Amino acid sequence: MLLNILTHTPPWVFVLFAALLWLGMKQLLTHELSLLRVSALALGMSGWSLYGTASAFGGAAVPIGVWLAAAAVVLSVLLRRRLAPGVRYDAARARFTLPGSAVPLVLMMGIFLTKYAVGVALSVAPALSRDAAFAALVGGLYGAFSGVFGARALRLWRLALAEDRRQALPA
Repeated sequence: MLLNILTHTPPWVFVLFAALLWLGMKQLLTHELSLLRVSALALGMSGWSLYGTASAFGGAAVPIGVWLAAAAVVLSVLLRRRLAPGVRYDAARARFTLPGSAVPLVLMMGIFLTKYAVGVALSVAPALSRDAAFAALVGGLYGAFSGVFGARALRLWRLALAEDRRQALPA
């Protein structure tokens, strides 16, 4: 069955997987990012997870509501956490230095694999698209991923704003 699933997977899915894997693996090394890139990654991955939820369940209220709730809960919990040691913001260059982390890779692969698994599950058992428990589970999982991405971006924005304010103070 696995071979059948893989052979019926469109080639672009494998290209997307490779691109996300490459992007996620780049995050394993210390790197620099601008505010725009930090924001674009969070918005892009959150948008993709929301699209995954909406496309799987036709925009039904339950999975979208659970997506929103899960994203909000995870976001609010993670906003209280400190940034990883070694995160720095250079206000003059408007760039962050971020230590390597596996978290973005895990999240990207999590969203990709969730979308793939849900697609396979719905193609094998189309009735799942009307199953409220399945819809809530998928919406919650996607929402949690989005909450983590959103919290990371907002915590970095908070650091940038604090550093900008600190530098604006008279010496």
